[in-house]
Amino acid sequence: MPGDRKIGVAMDFSKSSKLALQWAIDNLADKGDFLYIIHIKSDSADESLDLHWTTHGSPLIPLTEFREPEIMKKYGVQTDIEVLDTLDTASRQKEIKVVTKLYWGDAREKLCEAIEDLKLESLVMGSRGLSTIKRILLGSVTNYVMSNAACPVTIVKDPISHKH
Repeated sequence: MPGDRKIGVAMDFSKSSKLALQWAIDNLADKGDFLYIIHIKSDSADESLDLHWTTHGSPLIPLTEFREPEIMKKYGVQTDIEVLDTLDTASRQKEIKVVTKLYWGDAREKLCEAIEDLKLESLVMGSRGLSTIKRILLGSVTNYVMSNAACPVTIVKDPISHKH
């Protein structure tokens, strides 16, 4: 029911993930919902971070802290003004609660882990539009998550990069 749903958005700050964020806000988010911004860092975590965080992800980071460059620097995440503006506007206009959760490791596995950890009811993610060959060689995060996620997954494609 609208008003208490947990919606996740996979965010790597690429154009496709920003499109996914906007789609989730426009089409899913409703007053009182929780919007979880899930960011996966593929590199190993800084040694100064708590070992628990590197295994189970960061604590939940409220939007007020996500705005602070010095706090995000502690996690090794560059602040993205476009994403912050989108989240600020959505939290005010739609009256949603926005929190961020960071994970370290393989994006495919960590996104599926996040779905279960956060008890998400849906996940929205962008698609990079890899060619068939690249998708076979590199593996597709999107395909893996769609096949293994414990909740519905919506893939938002960039209309420009997916033209034939």
